[in-house]
Amino acid sequence: MGKEKLHINIVVIGHVDSGKSTTTGHLIYKCGGIDKRTIEKFEKEAAEMGKGSFKYAWVLDKLKAERERGITIDISLKIVLLI
Repeated sequence: MGKEKLHINIVVIGHVDSGKSTTTGHLIYKCGGIDKRTIEKFEKEAAEMGKGSFKYAWVLDKLKAERERGITIDISLKIVLLI
């Protein structure tokens, strides 16, 4: 029988512009839920828009409007498979 993966539920709450998406995206990256190449792609794209510090937030922020405005609009359940 294969090794069973641990399932956890996380709720992130905070004020506007407190870094919730950035923190969550960084956590997903550190836990292996997204690869380094994708983060590097987000970093390059964010820098081109003058938002270099948003690379981890873009793990969650997929809409064009979210990325242009630097805010999370779509709040929904995110399921990430961790290594």
